[in-house]
Amino acid sequence: MKRAYQFIATAAVIVAMIAGALAVDPALAQNWPTHPMTLVVPFSAGGSSDAIARIVADGISNNLRQPVVVENVTGAGGLLGGSRVARSTPDGYQFVIGNVGTFAQSQWLYK
Repeated sequence: MKRAYQFIATAAVIVAMIAGALAVDPALAQNWPTHPMTLVVPFSAGGSSDAIARIVADGISNNLRQPVVVENVTGAGGLLGGSRVARSTPDGYQFVIGNVGTFAQSQWLYK
């Protein structure tokens, strides 16, 4: 009798798992990116950060098959470019490249 209960309980669990798996809709991936992205460099054009950003942008563009625009936003030790990206729409289409001065030191030096 004990085996019959174990068999019924196991069969019920298996049926519940299969029903649960069939009831869940498959997750549909969103198409991203659908338009060009912007890589903000908070330093002047022609510097080492700009050169690295252009190499990185080329790699991202090749992998995602969308153009990446490199935009130099200079001023305030990199804070203008960083704050521009921080205030942008959080959709992943605008991002910043910087260094320790941009991300760690400037926020305390320029209060």
